[in-house]
Amino acid sequence: MTAWQQRFDARIMRSIGMPLAKLERGDGVRVWDDAGNEYLDFLAGIAVNALGHAHPVFVDAVSSQAAALAHVSNYFTTEPALELAERLTRLAGAGEHGRAWFGNSGAEANEAAFKLARLNNSGGARTRVLALVDAFHGRTMGSLALTGKPHMRDPFEPMPGGVEHIPATVEALEASLDDAVAALIVEPIQGEAGVVELPGGFLEAARELTRRHGALLIIDEIQTGAGRTGAWFGFQHAGITPDAITVAKGIGGGFPIGALVTFGETSSLFTKGQHGSTFGGNPLATAVANAVLGEIERAGLVDNAARRGDELRRRILGIGSSLVHGVRGKGLLIGVGLSEPVAGRVVAEAMRRGLIVNAANDSTIRLAPPLIIGDAEVDEFTTRFAGVLDTVASL
Repeated sequence: MTAWQQRFDARIMRSIGMPLAKLERGDGVRVWDDAGNEYLDFLAGIAVNALGHAHPVFVDAVSSQAAALAHVSNYFTTEPALELAERLTRLAGAGEHGRAWFGNSGAEANEAAFKLARLNNSGGARTRVLALVDAFHGRTMGSLALTGKPHMRDPFEPMPGGVEHIPATVEALEASLDDAVAALIVEPIQGEAGVVELPGGFLEAARELTRRHGALLIIDEIQTGAGRTGAWFGFQHAGITPDAITVAKGIGGGFPIGALVTFGETSSLFTKGQHGSTFGGNPLATAVANAVLGEIERAGLVDNAARRGDELRRRILGIGSSLVHGVRGKGLLIGVGLSEPVAGRVVAEAMRRGLIVNAANDSTIRLAPPLIIGDAEVDEFTTRFAGVLDTVASL
């Protein structure tokens, strides 16, 4: 072990594995480790660093707001919090009744959504919450209950009750939804499952069926939001209006923040004292999120994500490697399906060649680069990734 690995092994909780490197600085789409090695970052902190590293807009927002007011608790409000609530409801198309609640992470946003679902229970008859098999909604107890991965839940049973996991099919929706369902929560693209898109027509059917039965349709946009898929939010590709969405990751561009955004009558479900967060909506986090989302909008990075994503998918298929079984996803959330379970080898070889990618599972490589990538980064990625695939295929 290196010295830093020994320190990590001695003092960091073993709920996470040994890191791939000790990173020291970043600039744009690149990071450098403690040995001076440079990497092209096509993971962006798992779809977080929307503007890349050390973007001037991000740096200025952090420094200027920290010098003015960082934290006030939720006994007070500030201009950045009001502005961000207005911005998120506008971008989501939440309409005149849209509201936002702020927390500090995606898991917290989904905890708030779980509680929102429980409030949709007039008369006490709505005891069921539906989520999808292979879904990932977080690691806190409530969000873990929503997560459709038994290997994650089993060590912590019993989970909070009432959650059922159904296959991601229209047939399963039709068979499962009834008047006892309080809410259905889904990801537009299941990132942790290997960047798996929902079947065509699924969200449209979900909207019609939940409305028919009085259930809430809650969309988990934590990985797909903030322009990542080539729309501001993934649900917008389907042309529907949900009852609520959860967001985090890219909206803060690297600063911790999460939010629940509600639509229509759903905005009246929470009442005073039913939910809160000491740090949630603090002026520092909300000022940074405003700056990040403002720059995404100003620079046309949602369109850039759509265009560069299409280009990357074509380039990957054009490599012609026997290891590439297919390419999934939308915008700059991409899953490269592998014909063999060698994703770990691909990640290791990519690191050796100065490229950061992620193994979503044994047979999927996940790409989620910063939304700022251009021609040069696409060309460089293609060359390096082709070399990675050639090397792994020859082993």
